[in-house]
Amino acid sequence: MTAWKTVIAAALATGLSLSSTSIRAQDQTSTAETPGPSIAVGADTVSDADISNRIDGIILAVSAFDDVAHDVASGVVTLTGTVPETSDVTRLGGIVGRIEGVVAVENAVEASSDVTERLTPALGRINERVRQTIAFLPLLAIGLATLVAISALGWLLTRSERLFNRIAPNAFIAEILRTVVRFVFVFAGIVVALDLIGATALLGTLLGAAGIIGLAVGFGVRDTIENFVASVMMSIRQPFSPNDLVEIDGEIGNVIRLTSRATILLSPDGNHIRLPNATVFKSKIINYTREPQRRFLFELGVDAESDLAVARETGLAAIRGLDFVLDAPPPAAWIENVGESNVVLQFTGWIDQTRTDYAQARGESIRIAKTALEAAGFALPEPIYRVRLDQRTALPSVPDAPEPRPAPPPGDPESAAAPKDDTIERKVEADRRAAPATDLLDPEGGAKDG
Repeated sequence: MTAWKTVIAAALATGLSLSSTSIRAQDQTSTAETPGPSIAVGADTVSDADISNRIDGIILAVSAFDDVAHDVASGVVTLTGTVPETSDVTRLGGIVGRIEGVVAVENAVEASSDVTERLTPALGRINERVRQTIAFLPLLAIGLATLVAISALGWLLTRSERLFNRIAPNAFIAEILRTVVRFVFVFAGIVVALDLIGATALLGTLLGAAGIIGLAVGFGVRDTIENFVASVMMSIRQPFSPNDLVEIDGEIGNVIRLTSRATILLSPDGNHIRLPNATVFKSKIINYTREPQRRFLFELGVDAESDLAVARETGLAAIRGLDFVLDAPPPAAWIENVGESNVVLQFTGWIDQTRTDYAQARGESIRIAKTALEAAGFALPEPIYRVRLDQRTALPSVPDAPEPRPAPPPGDPESAAAPKDDTIERKVEADRRAAPATDLLDPEGGAKDG
């Protein structure tokens, strides 16, 4: 068993030896197949003395190589000594290797560990930069003075508010234009100043950095920017005026003000409603105040067995006789649909909402039309339900229904609608007077774009 182990070990050793020999042979073949540059022989050979003299001249010209010694033999240069910095070692080897006639460079130069020698080059560079900065200061002062002068010119041109108020449709746009003009003058001053000091290449770097920063900030404050742009567009379009009764995104209220970020409404209940301008700009806006004439509408149901034509004319005559209902456009009535237990009649009328309260007029019209129909003998049935009662349950007594009351004649004080309630309007005016500077709406009124 031991003999077999010896034979296997010998075979493995022989195989490894053959593999190593094969690898060395391949390396030698590869080296032989890719020879380096040719080495001159004979009359074309550069002498070692010429190479040495050339290296001496280089060492004398560069102060960092003062402590370097060299020796040249058959074109092979051996370098010894110290240099101030590690980068000088590589630089010296590269320079010597480019000298004609040099076959190889044995670079044994090391970076000096002496603190004084290491600090001397750094102090030299600092002194050189300080000298350059001092020499550059007059030109820098001229550039800064140019920037200040051009920026001051832009500030003087934008100081007059009257000029920009004439150009812009409102004070908000005028302020934006003034800011843009000032920015243009400042940017022009920066360009001229950089051109004077010979640093225009820095302008491209600054613009690129500003673009990247602006893109990142834009994504971060996207909602704020969207609201600001919407504010600019709405301040130009003026979709509503102060104190207009509007409906925006399902919210109803009188307009208090339009700011640079939101639209403020006062609801009929006296609550403040704040809507972002981006939402207002993209939403459907219903302006109830834009037209003084407004139509009210309501439904009444009569018995299906009734004479529908007579019922329609009876209710219409009652509405037509009201003082606050306009003759033009005239009131109207029609059969809207047939319900489960009645026929639904639709009645409409027009009022001047600058003199008459809309809600009061509609409510009074409903009361008068209903009374007129009941007085004419028309029943206003309600839905019929079948209810099963337990016999043991006592039925409550039902009082007799009151006799129908005839409709009051036209012109009766009881049928007059209440005048327009201006409580909300007065609250809006008080709120606007409290902060007039923040409003972007035209105080003269008159929406430009509904």
